[in-house]
This record gives sequence, structure tokens and C-alpha cells, in this order.
Amino acid sequence: MAIPHTERPDLPEYLTWEQLERLPEEIAEQIELWDGRVVWLRRGPGEHQTFTRRLTNELERAARKSMATEPEQCWRVNLETNVFMSPTGKSNFLTPDFVVHRCLDGPYQDLRASDVVLVGEVLSPSNTQSDLEAKKGRYASVGIPWYWEVSLDRDSSAIAMVRAYALEVEHGRLTEGVRPLRPANYLAVREWTPADPGGIEFDFPFPITIPWTDLEF
Repeated sequence: MAIPHTERPDLPEYLTWEQLERLPEEIAEQIELWDGRVVWLRRGPGEHQTFTRRLTNELERAARKSMATEPEQCWRVNLETNVFMSPTGKSNFLTPDFVVHRCLDGPYQDLRASDVVLVGEVLSPSNTQSDLEAKKGRYASVGIPWYWEVSLDRDSSAIAMVRAYALEVEHGRLTEGVRPLRPANYLAVREWTPADPGGIEFDFPFPITIPWTDLEF
């Protein structure tokens, strides 16, 4: 997630949701709570916002097209929306750049991970590999089926690559005595670059077709 610059105050290492709500909005929107621990979101360039918005719009278009042919399905697509990781409580949440979830029972409800089918992050130059892996691991730990990473070109205002990951439902075979670091993991299943003439084409969680021309800066 990319956010505007605001001076960070000196906060405790841990906060509850109720304490977070009492902070000024321009501060609170810079924070995720990981089991109550304050995690500051990194700022990104304008391109980050542009490509987040365009991808979200294209995913929403695909979702609407799918619902028109399969009215029993109901999807919602949004950007920079808090995903609460547990069935109850609000002091453990992440804020993906874009998210696809099942329709909720009513308006203005909290979005829980159990309703989410796809999350995505647009990676800015300020993102580190450790940040990326930690957040990806948390998405996997709550069983979100699909995760997308969008890498930006470092030399131009463009997307360099989009990579889709699927949640691994069974662990592969490891060397005897070795155990996976996390109980659930993502495996890369597809990747697209501007060199692919067909653009982005994927069948999950619904048919998605996005021409590269629709993602240009």
C-alpha cells in the first residue's frame, strides 16, 4: 500500500483497534496491526497508486462480466481495504493494495479473511524482500486462495511483471527431518510481462482478461 507522507508519532509497539481508532485518520491509515503490533506501511510513488487503481478497475470489470453469466456468484473488488485476519476482533489486519471477496450480507461490514479469495500487492522500490515475504506468509496462514504481486519497472512508469500465486493445499515432499517454516505457503503458478501479446489471462477466481494497453500509465 502507498500512502502520503505524514510525520510518524512516537507510538507504543502494540495497539488495540480501539486505540488505533482514536488516532488522527492521517496517522491511522498508515498502520496495520499484526496481532496488535504496529506495522507502518511504506510510502510509494504516484505510479503505485495509478497501477493499483487500474488493476482494481480491470478486476472489477472481469467480476461483473462473470456475474452476468453466473448470477449465483457474487463478487466485490476493492482497493486498500482492511482485511481482518480472524473471525472476530479487529486488532489483527492487513491492508492489501487490491482485494477480491465474496459479497457480504449487508453494507458497511468488516471484511474478514474467510470471505477473501484474492489479494494483491503493487511492489514499490521501497518494498524489501523481508517485508514482502512476511506479508505473503500472513495471507497464506489464513487460507486466502490467490495472491498476486505486481512489480513496477524501475526505469519507466510501467508494470514490469504480474505474478499469480496459488495457496498450496498440501505440502510437497521435503528432505527427511525438514519441516516448512509456515503451515501454509503460496506457489507461483503464472506470470505475465508486457512482452506477452495476450496480456493477463487467468481463470481464477473467475475468468480474467486484461490487455496491457488498459494498464499503461
